[in-house]
Amino acid sequence: MSRNKLWGGRFASDEDPYFAQFQDSLAFDRRLLEADIIGSLAYARALERAGIFTGRERLAVERGLRQVLEDNRRDPEMITRGQAEDVHTFVEQALKEKVGILALKLHTGRSRNDQVSTDLRIFLRQKEQEIEADINDLLDVIAGLAEKHSEVILPGYTHMQRAQPVLFAHYLLAYGEMLLRDRQRLREAASRANICPLGSGAISGTVYSIDRDALARDMGFSSASQNSMDAVSDRDFVLDFLYFACTLLMHLSRFSEDLILYNSAEFSFVQMHDSVSSGSSLMPQKKNPDALELIRGKAGRIYGHLVSLLTVLKGLPMTYNKDLQEDKEGLFDAVTTVRGCMGMIRRVLERIQINPERMRDASAKGYLNATELADYLVGKKMPFREAHGLIGKIVMRASELGVALEDLPLKEFQSFSPLFESDLFQCLSLKKAISRRRERGGTASSSVRRSIRLFRKQIRSR
Repeated sequence: MSRNKLWGGRFASDEDPYFAQFQDSLAFDRRLLEADIIGSLAYARALERAGIFTGRERLAVERGLRQVLEDNRRDPEMITRGQAEDVHTFVEQALKEKVGILALKLHTGRSRNDQVSTDLRIFLRQKEQEIEADINDLLDVIAGLAEKHSEVILPGYTHMQRAQPVLFAHYLLAYGEMLLRDRQRLREAASRANICPLGSGAISGTVYSIDRDALARDMGFSSASQNSMDAVSDRDFVLDFLYFACTLLMHLSRFSEDLILYNSAEFSFVQMHDSVSSGSSLMPQKKNPDALELIRGKAGRIYGHLVSLLTVLKGLPMTYNKDLQEDKEGLFDAVTTVRGCMGMIRRVLERIQINPERMRDASAKGYLNATELADYLVGKKMPFREAHGLIGKIVMRASELGVALEDLPLKEFQSFSPLFESDLFQCLSLKKAISRRRERGGTASSSVRRSIRLFRKQIRSR
């Protein structure tokens, strides 16, 4: 054989070197080494409980496995210098060098089918914890920005047209809500990944007295899987994580798009720090928001990983098929990309400069207070739909005169309706327009302050 294998007894000829290279997965599944050793340590203890290992044998195997892990931490490239086809083969070969035939005994009743699924779940469980910490860090930054700029007024947009004034803090908390939902999705994905398939064997279960519940508890899983065929073929937990990653990156991409626009000279609502911006190789005046553009672009790649795995899985017959080797590269890249994007947008927000004057100036233009006039007429008992049409005509008249609504003379308003009185001007100020929206979820200062306090509590919730 051109490579050391965990199989091969029934083969009469050597493996084609091209095929060997084509099917080897060590280049990427090496990331599962620590998870593989965690699973092997627990399985050694399970074999002792089943009477396969003596206590002395189990201790020897445990010491050997810990040495393999320590050797790899000292020299991470050691794994690439052997002849293993995958991480499981490498661990067994490295263990055999330390404890001899006991390394081969460790595989009793265990298949790579249940082993790799277990490894992937252990790996993902750890990464999900790290990503939740990343989300919490970003939520803290958003909360801090909202508190710092709690009275800044921003034009809110629908259809990318100025619509109504809102507080900048209210805008930030909208993305905070998205991220809280993302965190909940991650927790739900983690709970479904926290099922232990080890002990399912290749397909039909095990003939050895493996206490699978104790084995699951030993590795920190919530329970053992119920069906051996499903256990070795299930990759729903990977899909769950990839869907979470897609939704999170979609939210970060939307946030990035906003900030790219707001950072432009046409808006000038915010200014990105030099340390997270790039220049042009031709135009010396340029300062480009490359960090945010990369986040926006990377979202598309994560979408591709989800669609790719769904496509791999859709036609697979029961149970394990080599196609499932394709579950890892997309997942590993998604983990790395999610963490990278979280760290990047956090740095952007920590260093961003806000331009309150420019935001307020933009909010004062474009008739964003027109809805206030419609509500004023509703207060005078005019039906809203009628008021809506009337205010549209008044806006058109103000536009013809080139003035803001608050600068339109009272007699102009009264030419449209006798319900208008001098008190109408009180409702046209930006501050008044915002302060009237006091109900839960509204943009009034009092409502936003309550939302920030609640947001802080939600960040800390576990």
